[in-house]
Amino acid sequence: MDIETDFSTFAGKKLMVVGGAGFVGSNLVAALLDTDPREIIIVDNLLSSDISNVPDDPRVTFVFGSITDDTILKALPEDLDYVWHLSCYHGNQSSIHDPLADHENNTLTSLKLFERLKDIRSLTKVVYAAAGCAVAEKTYDDASATTEDAPVSLFHDSPYSISKLVGELYGNYYFLQHQLPVVKARFQNVFGPREILGAGRWRGTPHTVWRNVTPTFVWKSLNNETLGLDNGGQTTRDFIFVEDMARGLMCAAKHGQPGENYNLASGVETTIRELAETINDLTGNPVEMEIRPARPWDRSGCRFGSTEKSRREIGFEARTSLREGLEKTVAWTRQNRETIERCMRQHDYFMTHLTGDTPR
Repeated sequence: MDIETDFSTFAGKKLMVVGGAGFVGSNLVAALLDTDPREIIIVDNLLSSDISNVPDDPRVTFVFGSITDDTILKALPEDLDYVWHLSCYHGNQSSIHDPLADHENNTLTSLKLFERLKDIRSLTKVVYAAAGCAVAEKTYDDASATTEDAPVSLFHDSPYSISKLVGELYGNYYFLQHQLPVVKARFQNVFGPREILGAGRWRGTPHTVWRNVTPTFVWKSLNNETLGLDNGGQTTRDFIFVEDMARGLMCAAKHGQPGENYNLASGVETTIRELAETINDLTGNPVEMEIRPARPWDRSGCRFGSTEKSRREIGFEARTSLREGLEKTVAWTRQNRETIERCMRQHDYFMTHLTGDTPR
């Protein structure tokens, strides 16, 4: 039996996805519904997500609000089987702009959720969405694949990176002190359908709209706009397609050992220039790219994740190539242009009056 694709263990179970209306969370919920669970509870305050990502399915219960809300925590059922904790304060730039909001939505969410879950004895596994960027070596030379036991620096580029590490530390504490079965899944750069530019509420900077590099590049390329290459596009990342990520999160829940961490990565190092060139090729965008200096706060340089431990211990391996994933992402963006434009338009006032930027 293929341990990677047999997810019948979730059939008939009560599941919860915190942040389940978000980009990764909604793809995970879609994959989990295919396993025929008894119920999936989604808890999401729609801070950086859109209600259109919540499926209309009788097995889905949507709870609107933050997982830090004591009323929501108290009302959680005592017979949960699996939990995925994916909520976060989206993005490095937003966390730099408002570290306190990052603390409220990244750090406090983990602490309060774990404190509540420690009393639910039915839990088989709790999967925490950790960040590979928080442990990757800061280098602009030849990068080595970041392993799960890589040393962790005490110097970080953003509150987001710090809070993601603190979440891992709290997970370890609750595992050791209360035997909470926490597994840490370290994300690389996820991309794909359902990442909606501008989804959610205004968070103080244009990065409320312009989020991760891939959806930004796809949107601009489809509109025949220039793609800006920070640091000349020589920075590298490990891009993993969101459907692979959803499967990896399920592998972590089924096969991951409590207290352990696992990279969910493609293991392929790609420059931002290569990403931009592929997207422009897929969309037919003829506009020249713009070379820009490095972002002043960003020292992350070149990085990609090691896939050996995840392949060996939880049976996970990414299947979707970058180009194939981008083809699906471009197609989804074309099909969902109206939803994306609606989410982007809701920030026009702030983009114009508070930042001086011209709304799209």
